[in-house]
Amino acid sequence: MATSSMAWFRFAKKSPLQLLVSGIVLIGLVYLGWPALEWLFFKAQFTGTDRSACTGEGACWVFVRERFDQFIFGFYEKSERWRPMVVAGLWALGFIPLRWTHFPGRKWILPLLLVLLPVGSWFLLRGGFWGLPWVETSRWGGLMLTLLISAIGISLSLPLGILLALGRRSELPLLRWITVAFIELWRGVPLITVLFMASVMLPFFLPPGVEFDKLLRCLVGVVLFTSAYMAEVVRAGLAAVPKGQHEAAAALGFGYWQSMGLVVLPQALRQVIPGIVNTFISLFKDTSLVLIIGMFDLLGMVQAAATDPEWMGFAMEGYVFAGFVFWLFCFSMSRTSLRLEKRLEQAR
Repeated sequence: MATSSMAWFRFAKKSPLQLLVSGIVLIGLVYLGWPALEWLFFKAQFTGTDRSACTGEGACWVFVRERFDQFIFGFYEKSERWRPMVVAGLWALGFIPLRWTHFPGRKWILPLLLVLLPVGSWFLLRGGFWGLPWVETSRWGGLMLTLLISAIGISLSLPLGILLALGRRSELPLLRWITVAFIELWRGVPLITVLFMASVMLPFFLPPGVEFDKLLRCLVGVVLFTSAYMAEVVRAGLAAVPKGQHEAAAALGFGYWQSMGLVVLPQALRQVIPGIVNTFISLFKDTSLVLIIGMFDLLGMVQAAATDPEWMGFAMEGYVFAGFVFWLFCFSMSRTSLRLEKRLEQAR
């Protein structure tokens, strides 16, 4: 009660102009927000099995409910949808070492997971062994595909970006020139061009009879593209580490890799956590671009469902649902970043 009273007292002490502006903003929010709330909730239709259940006054969430499985799994075989759920569970368990500082063998388990989780997810989802039916990647879609591309892109682009950043700061001219050329090349083209080249142009350069899965080509392009941006973020962190830290590591008798792994990189990565997470968030949202190469992520599945004659006219509900899902994951990554920053600040 005392806290709310103090908050009101501070608000009342504001100048008349501040109160006027605050009142105008509040009225504007109510004026614009109330119709949105009516459409989203109060006049919306939540029950029913087809479009006849929707009155047209509010949102028709029946559309989202009826197509929910398709939005999540795409065209993945219904009898095999336990496999994406197992993969999601494995990824959730795999990130426990990130949140538990005193996890046994944490420094060895995490790099191992960065390799095993992407590879294991690919083979489990595709099948073809141990009696698991083969599921073509063309049938993968929905939120499952969005999370798969972003998770693999995030887990592989970070270590590759660190290596590229170290290469760009290397004292070996040839290594430095190669990494600079790689980074500038991939940063100089938009992701949509990378996906188009990986999907359409790359097969022309392969030997006759050699086939390369389209989703795998997409993943390679996404990882290389994101790693170039990640390299610049990490390089900024490396440049911010005082020169005295390098000298202190050398005085302790550390070699290059010991110095980087134990002294310099931990400090550099700590300083650029917001930039790293920002790159991750951009990657997560950019997964929607795979629609141009014929792959249906969450947004692609919403667009495909909205063109169904049975549900024509209810595309807005699907876009609102997709937007909320994207916001939820991006907001979660942002909050995790803030908690990690606070924890690292307290550990100093």
